[in-house]
Amino acid sequence: MSDNSTKLEFPPRPELFDFKGISLTHYFTDNWENIQNFQARPDDILISTFPKSGTTWVSYILDLLYFGQSLPERLTSIPIYDRVPFLELAFPKLDLGVDLADNLPTSPRLIKSHLPVHLVPKSFWDQNCKIVYLARNAKDNVVSFFHFDRMNVGQPDPGDWNSYLKRFMEGKVLYGSWYDHVNGFWKKKQTYSNLHYMFYEDMIQDTELEIDKLCSFLGLSPSDEEKKLLRHELKFDNMKKNDMVNYSLLPVMDGKVSPFMRKGKVGDWKNHFTVAQNEEFDEDYKKKMKDSPLHFRTTI
Repeated sequence: MSDNSTKLEFPPRPELFDFKGISLTHYFTDNWENIQNFQARPDDILISTFPKSGTTWVSYILDLLYFGQSLPERLTSIPIYDRVPFLELAFPKLDLGVDLADNLPTSPRLIKSHLPVHLVPKSFWDQNCKIVYLARNAKDNVVSFFHFDRMNVGQPDPGDWNSYLKRFMEGKVLYGSWYDHVNGFWKKKQTYSNLHYMFYEDMIQDTELEIDKLCSFLGLSPSDEEKKLLRHELKFDNMKKNDMVNYSLLPVMDGKVSPFMRKGKVGDWKNHFTVAQNEEFDEDYKKKMKDSPLHFRTTI
């Protein structure tokens, strides 16, 4: 990303609009043709998530697994959003996500996207790329997304918590319906063997076990030294303090409003949902997920 050292003057916050069945802003559609025509390579790894599901966490894990030992200077000199570019991003005065991805010098190229499964560029499927999907329970996800929208001037204005929660339930937040997103990738996994589906709550409960499963999927056998590096680097407090990982250098985000990495816990939703909101959410959730085999934990 170009020129992270100076604060950029951003235009007013963008508005959401319906685009191919989901809610997006022009920052994610302005470069649409190039996004859809992106040419994946067979060894590319796509990190897919609904926003605020632990995307940076899993991006950092993959980056450390592949390059932590061989290219250690990356860890202290290149921000994570340049090491693992955000494919569909088209912010003014910042490099386009597709250009950053195209020009990655590493192999494999690690690329992230929040696009729902039906909008993932075709070449990823054609090339049989490995896809790592991380899902997070809806209650913690909406709380995290709300605080993220508060601090990121490139996002639509979140308004108050109660109206935001209602819009989330209706799928009227950036990237649309959480329900469609998590279920869409789960369904795809049944027919596409190169998709590894992970749960944020499992990651919190036993990070090492989940990384072992991920390594098995990727065909990696990290050494004891590499595992030690992972254990140190992936502690939440270490990531939160690490300017190469915590997005503090990106001018669109105001850490004084809310930190990009806030708590990294399961169950923080209890500090935000009222009893009435929780009951309404649970009722709605049951209807939307009644045919889904997915089970999410809201506490561990």
